[in-house]
Amino acid sequence: MKNFSLIIVAGGSGSRMGGLQKQFVPLKNKPVWEWSASVAENINEIQEIILVVPEDNFKSNTIKFNSSKKFLITAGGNTRVNSVLNGLKISSCDYVLIHDAARPFLTERLLNDLILNTDENFGAIPVLPVNDALKKIDDNENISSIDREKIYLTQTPQSFLKNDLIKILVQYPNVKDEAEAWLMSGRKLKHVQGERLNFKITWPEDLQMARALVENLSQSQKISRSGIGYDVHKLVPGRNLILGGVKIESELGLLGHSDADLLTHSIMDAILGAAGLPDIGNLFPASDEKFKNADSLKLLAEVLKLVHQDGWTVNYVDAVVEAQIPRLNEYLSEIKNSLGRFFDVNLKFKSAEEIDDTGSGLAMKAWAVAEVIKNV
Repeated sequence: MKNFSLIIVAGGSGSRMGGLQKQFVPLKNKPVWEWSASVAENINEIQEIILVVPEDNFKSNTIKFNSSKKFLITAGGNTRVNSVLNGLKISSCDYVLIHDAARPFLTERLLNDLILNTDENFGAIPVLPVNDALKKIDDNENISSIDREKIYLTQTPQSFLKNDLIKILVQYPNVKDEAEAWLMSGRKLKHVQGERLNFKITWPEDLQMARALVENLSQSQKISRSGIGYDVHKLVPGRNLILGGVKIESELGLLGHSDADLLTHSIMDAILGAAGLPDIGNLFPASDEKFKNADSLKLLAEVLKLVHQDGWTVNYVDAVVEAQIPRLNEYLSEIKNSLGRFFDVNLKFKSAEEIDDTGSGLAMKAWAVAEVIKNV
C-alpha cells in the first residue's frame, strides 16, 4: 500500500480578505482547515496530516486537532513554495498530497482518485472544464476572446512522489502551484475529475457561500441550548493581565490559581452550562497544582473537546468585560481574533462608572452567554 502525507497549506496572510486569515475562520464552529483534515481521517493510505501555518500561529502553539493519525504543525515561509517545502521537510511518507487549507469541501472520492493515479512515474491533479466564456484584457484595455476548449481549472489536492517534488520545487521556486513546477521539470501528470464544491475561499463572497453550504442542514434537525458564565478576579500588582489569551499592558494583573483570564473563564462556564456539564471549578479545581498558572486558552480547548464528545458544537458566544482600569478598547480586535479561532464571538468592554470594587480599580468582572447546537 502506498503511504501518503496530507500537507494542508494554511500559511496565507488573507490579503484579499482584508487581512482575515480565512483558513482559521470557523465554519460551523470548526476552522476552515480542519474540514479537510477530518476527511483525511477516513483514508487508510494517508498516514499523517501536516498543517503549515503562518509563523505567528505556529509560535502561539494553540492549534489542536484530535486525530487518529500522526498530526504535525510547522511554520510556513514567505512564499507558497517555501511553505510547501517546510511541510515536505517533516513528512515521513513516500508520497504527498498538497492541499489548500482554504478549500474546506474536500471529499473521500477525490482523495481516493488522486491516490489511485499517483505512482513513481506520474503525479496527479484534479481539474474541471471551464464553463464560462473567456476574455483577455491587455495593458491597453483591449478585449479579445479566448477559446475555452481544452482549458481546465486546476484544484488541490495535488499528488506527487515526495522526494521528486522537493527537488523540483527547489529548482523551480517561482510557480503558482506544484503541478506547474512538475511539468516544467519534464515529468508527467495524470488528471482526475475535480469537484465544483471544492472551491477556494479567496474573497469575502466565497466565505459567505461556504457558510451557507454548511448551514444547509435545516433548523428542524438541530437542537440548541444556551448557557451563561460569570467570573470576577481581584486586581493586584506583580501579575500579568491576560484577557482572551492576550497579554494586556498593565501595572496590575488578575489574581488567581491559573492565569486568571476571567474572560475566557466566563466563556468556558457559559459553554459548559449550555452543554449541561460541570463548571470549570469542578473540572480544573484550584486545589490541583497542575492547574497553577495554567494557560486558559488550553483549558478552553479541553472544554471544547468535552462538549464535542457529547455531540455539541458552539454556535455563538457573546461576552462583556467590566473594568475601570486599564482601558481595554484598543485590544478589542486582538482579543476577538484570539478567541475567534475557536468559535464566532462578540465582545464588549464596559466601564464600571466608579461603582463598587470594579469601579475602584480593585477587580474586574466578566459575563458570557453561549449557544450550543446538536444534530438530532
